[in-house]
Amino acid sequence: MANEYGADQIQILEGLEAVRKRPGMYIGSTSERGLHHLVYEIVDNAVDEALAGFCTQIDVFINPDNSVTVIDNGRGIPTGIHAKAGIPAVEVVFTILHAGGKFGGGGYKVSGGLHGVGASVVNALSEWLEVEISRDGKVYKQRYERGKVMYPLKAIGKTDQTGTKVTFKPDGEIFDTTVFDFDTLKVRLRETAFLTKALKINLTDLRTEPVTERTFHYEGGIKEFVEYINRHKDALYDKVIYCEGQRDGVYVEVALQHNSSFNESTYSFVNNINTPEGGMHLTGFRSAMTKVFNDYARGSKMLKDKEDNLSGDDLREGLTAIVSIKIEDPQFEGQTKQKLGNAIARTAVESIVNEQMTYFLEQNPNVAKIIVNKAIMAQRARIAARKARDVARKTNLTDNLTLPGKLADCSDKNPDNCEIYLVEGDSAGGSAKTARNRATQAILPLRGKILNVEKSRIDKILVNEEIKAMITAFGTGIHDNFDISKLRYGKIIIMTDADVDGAHIATLLLTFFYRFMPELIRQGHVYLAQPPLYRLEKNKKFWYAYSDEELESILQEVGRDTNNKIQRYKGLGEMDAEQLWDTTMDPAKRILLRVAIEDENESEVDLTFNTLMGDKVEPRREFIEANAKFVKNLDV
Repeated sequence: MANEYGADQIQILEGLEAVRKRPGMYIGSTSERGLHHLVYEIVDNAVDEALAGFCTQIDVFINPDNSVTVIDNGRGIPTGIHAKAGIPAVEVVFTILHAGGKFGGGGYKVSGGLHGVGASVVNALSEWLEVEISRDGKVYKQRYERGKVMYPLKAIGKTDQTGTKVTFKPDGEIFDTTVFDFDTLKVRLRETAFLTKALKINLTDLRTEPVTERTFHYEGGIKEFVEYINRHKDALYDKVIYCEGQRDGVYVEVALQHNSSFNESTYSFVNNINTPEGGMHLTGFRSAMTKVFNDYARGSKMLKDKEDNLSGDDLREGLTAIVSIKIEDPQFEGQTKQKLGNAIARTAVESIVNEQMTYFLEQNPNVAKIIVNKAIMAQRARIAARKARDVARKTNLTDNLTLPGKLADCSDKNPDNCEIYLVEGDSAGGSAKTARNRATQAILPLRGKILNVEKSRIDKILVNEEIKAMITAFGTGIHDNFDISKLRYGKIIIMTDADVDGAHIATLLLTFFYRFMPELIRQGHVYLAQPPLYRLEKNKKFWYAYSDEELESILQEVGRDTNNKIQRYKGLGEMDAEQLWDTTMDPAKRILLRVAIEDENESEVDLTFNTLMGDKVEPRREFIEANAKFVKNLDV
C-alpha cells in the first residue's frame, strides 16, 4: 500500500554525539532565534503529516514552565521495532541523528524539516522531552532527559484516535534564554497555516492570565496570504490571481495581486520552507510572467511593434506574490536552504503559470489592462532614470570611479577592515570626520531626511542626491545589478541623533536598504550606532550613560549631590570630536546594533515597512498605538 508508514520506513544515517557540543551547527544559534527553532522543528514534523494528507489540526501550547507541547492528529510516529536498530521506531526518531521517514522509505513524498535531524536535535537540546503516540488502538509514551532514554516505550492506555504529542523543555545549559516569545511563534505559525490550506493551527499561551489564544486556519491558503500582505495597500484589482497544478511530480501553487505601491513583495517556498534567495521555482515564475504579459500587451496592441518589451522589473512593480511548490527531493544550494537548485521546478512552474495566467488574462481583460498599464508607466520611469544616468555619465566620463565629493573616504582599501558612517547633518559630520580613524573609517554626511523610497518611483529615487551618494559610495549597485562582491565597506553604520527625527532618518535609510539592497542586511553589513543619552560629570571625572537605567546605576555608584552635572544629549552635534570618538566610534568602546532579517519572518518585515512608511495613515496609527508602550527615551 502506497501510504503505509511503518517501522521499517525509518532509516538511520548516523549517530547523535555532536549536537550538545555544537548546537549552532544544527539550529543556527543558542540565542532566542535558536530556541524558537526547536518549536518549528516539531511543528514541521506535524505539517509533513498534513502535506501527506493525514493531519488536519496542530495544537501548540506554551506551558507555564516555558516547556512547549505540540499535538497533531496525524498517523502517529511508528512504534514497532526497527529491524536494523532493534529498538522502537519512535526511539530511533528521537535519539539517532538523521533518522526519520524522509529518506526514501516511502513514509513521506514531500517534507521540510532539517533533513530528518529535527526531532533528535530538539531532544538532545532539551532538559527533558516526553512523547505520547496514539496509534493502533493504544497510547504509548517515552521520556528522555538531555537526549537519554529514561524508560522503554510503554503502552499507557487505549484510544480510538491517532496522532503524536511532544512536550519538551529547552535546556538552560544550552540556550541563552529559555523564555518563548508568543509573537515570534505567532508569525511563523500563521505563515505555516497560509502555506498549508485547510490546516488549522492553534497557539495557546498558558503563562498569561487570561490565557492568550490564536487560531490560524485559511481555506484559501496562499490566496489569503497575498490578501494579508496587501491589507494595508491599495489593491489595483479585487481578484487574487491563482495558478495551481502538477507537472513531473512537482505540485505548484502561485498567487499574486498588484497594488499601487512601487515595490515588489514576492516570497517563495519549497515544502513550506522559505527560500529567501529564490531559485529555480522563482526563476520559472518570473520568466513565465514576463512572457505572458508581453504576449498579451503585443496581442492587444497596448505595446506597439517598435516599442521595447516590458521588463520583469516593470511588470513586478507593486506586485505581491507567493510561489509555493511541493517537491519530493528538493536540492538546496548550501546547508541553509536558501536557494532551490532543481531544474525540474523551473519547467513545472513556468509551464503551469504560462498556461493558467494566459487563460486568466483572456477571461479578465480589465485586470490585464490595469497590470499592463502600470507596467508601461514603470517602463517610462525606468527609461527616464536611465537617460538621467546617461546624461550624468556624459557630463563626467569617470562617473563610475568618482566618489561623492562630501565623502571623507578611508585610506585602507580592504573592505573587511573598512566601515562607513552615514551621519545625520553637516555639524555631526564635521565632528565625525575629525574624530575618525582615517585609515579604516569613512564618513558620509547626509543632509536632512532622505527620500521615502516606499512612496517613490525609481526615476525620482535615482536622481535624489543623498541616495546617489550612498549608491556610489557603497559600490554594489542596486536591484538586479546588485553585486555584494563590490561592496567597499564591511560595515555600514547609521549614526543619527538619539531623538525622534534621528529615528525617522534611520528608518528611511533602512527602508532604502531593504527595498534596494536587502543583501546588505541579510549578510550582516548594516549597523545602528548607539550614541550615549547622558554625560555625567562630577569632580572633573565623567561617565556616559546609554539608557535611563544605566544613568541610575551610575548615580547610585557615585552618589547624588549638587556636584553632579548631567547633560542630556539631544544630538550628535553637541559632542566634540573627542567625545564622539570615545562614546560612539571607538571600536574598543562603542555599542553597535546589527540589523538582521529573520528569513522565516520576512513577510512581516515587508508588512512593517509598508505600515510605517507607506501611504495609508490608519494602519500606521494602529501600529503606533499598539507599540507605544514599548517606546523609551521619547523626546517631548
